[in-house]
Amino acid sequence: MNTDPAYFLVIDLEATCDDRGTVPKHEMEIIEIGAVLVERASLDAVGEFQSFVKPVRHPVLTPFCTGLTSITQSQVDGAPGFAEAIEALRRFIDNRDALFASWGDYDRNQFEQDARHHRVSLPFGGRHTNVKRAFSAALGETKRYGMAEALQRVGLPLVGTHHRGIDDARNIARLLPWALGRAKLGDRR
Repeated sequence: MNTDPAYFLVIDLEATCDDRGTVPKHEMEIIEIGAVLVERASLDAVGEFQSFVKPVRHPVLTPFCTGLTSITQSQVDGAPGFAEAIEALRRFIDNRDALFASWGDYDRNQFEQDARHHRVSLPFGGRHTNVKRAFSAALGETKRYGMAEALQRVGLPLVGTHHRGIDDARNIARLLPWALGRAKLGDRR
């Protein structure tokens, strides 16, 4: 009997940040959730979710954060709060058996931090797969690639705007065939 989830829920988050220490790591908050639902069997994307999230600890984005993510103050000012955004993500998942997947552990840790702060349960439980680690393992390498570097490694262009949640989630979903060992270097997808 196959107990693997039928879907991967590839998520990339953007969060409040600063290069001058005004936003401590333990106070960073999600400002964008980008998610791509990928069917495990075919590795086809079957749905997408994107939401900005209004931060409460540091509600004014720093110039560094805006420059890095291209997310504007007006986008987060008009966004739902964390609890509302998580409820919308829960509706998007719609009780499908999906494994949360992200490039590294940052997104999982940030989700857990925000969920604790807002006292909200996450819609995908504690299961998580680190696509960055799986990618290196599948290539038989110890090097941990950044997402953009991994795309270059397999010969794919970065599509969209780097450090935008939905675009990065799409790009990570494109890397799944290599991370799962279903594609080899030189394969084009």
